[in-house]
Amino acid sequence: MTAKQSEKGSNMLEAIRAGIFEAMTADESVFVIGEDVGRYGGAFKVTEGLLDKFGDERVVDTPISEGAIVGAACGAALMGMKPIAEFQFIDFISCGFDMLTNYAAKSRYRGCGGIGAVFRGPCGSGVRGGPFHSLNAESFFLNTAGLKIVEPSTAYDAKGLLKSAINDPDPVLFFEHKKLYRMPRLREELPEEDYTVPIGKARVAREGKDLSIITFGAQTLNALDAAEKLEKEDGLNVEVIDLRTLAPLDKEAIITTVKKTNKVLILHEASLTGGIGGELSAIIAEEAFEWLDAPIIRIASIDSPVPFAPQMEDYYLPSLDEIIDACRKLANY
Repeated sequence: MTAKQSEKGSNMLEAIRAGIFEAMTADESVFVIGEDVGRYGGAFKVTEGLLDKFGDERVVDTPISEGAIVGAACGAALMGMKPIAEFQFIDFISCGFDMLTNYAAKSRYRGCGGIGAVFRGPCGSGVRGGPFHSLNAESFFLNTAGLKIVEPSTAYDAKGLLKSAINDPDPVLFFEHKKLYRMPRLREELPEEDYTVPIGKARVAREGKDLSIITFGAQTLNALDAAEKLEKEDGLNVEVIDLRTLAPLDKEAIITTVKKTNKVLILHEASLTGGIGGELSAIIAEEAFEWLDAPIIRIASIDSPVPFAPQMEDYYLPSLDEIIDACRKLANY
């Protein structure tokens, strides 16, 4: 097991593994804990090879109890360790919800010290995982002060943000869209030198001037594909903002793109009602309303559990055509 890249660069999964490997090599207080993270190498093989390199005291297999995983990570963090806790599927983070929201998020504020732990796992739909293995859970935690929430869309950002999360003195929820793990288009050469990507900073994934799409995670790729098609077919110049961090939000980047293009489409994969799109809309309405030349449009998944049938799941999710049609509506407003 090494942190070296292949000749073709790293995909997102390999980038995350390399980030964990390098952090564990540099700091003996960093360790991995979760279900099947050791001998099996994790449900998606993110932790493959770590057991052979670091041993079972730093790559800890646990029983099937997400509550126990979160509790053990919190206790270790209070004792000065830097745990990286894995959920096999982020859906089951709900089993550790109480510990995360009532303890980890509040520990610093009750005078017990911050919980410097990373809670990571695969999220997202579009892989035919059905209603129990396809969740986007960010909105569950956005209303809990004290938690940071990260969801990258590139291999570079995944590694850099994970490094920042490991070094953060407070709890970080690190959501990894499973559809992106091995996607060939995301394979890229990563810097050989150590680097981090700051938590709380969005990136401009595509420069534009006619309208803005604000998004994150796997939907960033949908937004980029829509922007490319709109430029070819309609001559529209669409800006795409990849939030990268959902808590704290980069309000400056959000307001800047609104002032630049004056038309905004907000895109996310979680269900529409109660989703982060409502918060983004409120920020824009409160702080940049006078810059808008058209109503804000929100696109998200249907308010339903994720269907298992492929055709139904495709219907449930935001589609490329839906995004393109909404952009054209904005452009012609």
